Amino acid sequence: MPGAGPGCYAATMTDNQRDEFYAALRARDPRYAQRFFYGVKTTGVFCKPTCASRAPLRKNVEFFDSPQAAQSASYRACKRCKPDQAAPRVDERLLNVCRAIEEAEESPSLAQLAQVAGLSPFHLQRRFKAALGVSPRQYAATVKRDRLRAALKTTSSVTGAIYEAGFGSASQAYSNGGSALGMRPAVFRDGAQGASIVYAIVGSPIGRILMAATPRGFCRVDIAQSDAELERRLRAEFPKANIRREDDTLQSSASLLVAYLSGAAPWPALPVDVRATAFQSRVWEALRRIAPGSTTTYAELARIIGSPSAARAVARACASNQAALLIPCHRVVPQSGGVGGYRWNPQRKRRLLELERAHG
Repeated sequence: MPGAGPGCYAATMTDNQRDEFYAALRARDPRYAQRFFYGVKTTGVFCKPTCASRAPLRKNVEFFDSPQAAQSASYRACKRCKPDQAAPRVDERLLNVCRAIEEAEESPSLAQLAQVAGLSPFHLQRRFKAALGVSPRQYAATVKRDRLRAALKTTSSVTGAIYEAGFGSASQAYSNGGSALGMRPAVFRDGAQGASIVYAIVGSPIGRILMAATPRGFCRVDIAQSDAELERRLRAEFPKANIRREDDTLQSSASLLVAYLSGAAPWPALPVDVRATAFQSRVWEALRRIAPGSTTTYAELARIIGSPSAARAVARACASNQAALLIPCHRVVPQSGGVGGYRWNPQRKRRLLELERAHG
């Protein structure tokens, strides 16, 4: 029977990462296409996360970082998704189309996107679906649903959030958006009813820190002067979730964060479970690649994610970050000088940068 070998993630994966990868393979999420491969113990076959085959039971799955690692563990390649064949390089023109969809207030037409790509509408449709696994229209629908998630958290009116997300009507949002949200928009806005969240609060060189986590990762990291303020803000963000304080459960992760702030450990790349639009996700992923002790500007970060004209949108994405430190928006500073704004107080941002430079 196939078993774990070199390149198997089993020895290093956290439970949160297993949850994340298993959810991705069940959803056939194209964003994970090259992040991992999975083997099915009962069949001896390994697949891509996007394989159209029926999803296996979680207990029968092993995760690998490459096709070679899966083959070394005695798995054979799936004949349906052909995971042992090199993935074709994504055409830069198609990436430009993705950016155009993500940055547009209203979904562009296929003809407009074809002009962006310099292709005919027919060839764009065919190449886009072959490369990403979904059509431009389906990709735009996903972007809209991501925007609706974010808008429902920041807009007092459900109707206003629906139109802000780019839906043409409320009925369209309820029919197309409901399944992606997992609940009707008004319920989602009203506090993630039924979600299970645990949290811990610890002291640190920059104040009291609250770390809150779902089974998938940290959904909130907040900084304040008092525990009462931190707990009030957590419950205001998730008013109908099942929230419990469990310091022991999160002790190891909290210790890593405090040790990092004290200069005794490297920056902890802990898993996060934050709701984001497609654009915010790109910004936050880029933020997590900035080395501790280093800084960049909003304009440079916009260039890094391939949207050089979106510096203001990048700044808004940084300002909407709910996971202080784990998504290190404090490493972005204005081009004009100074440290700029910081939702957890500019003085803390300055202190964070000083700590990182001193221990870097």
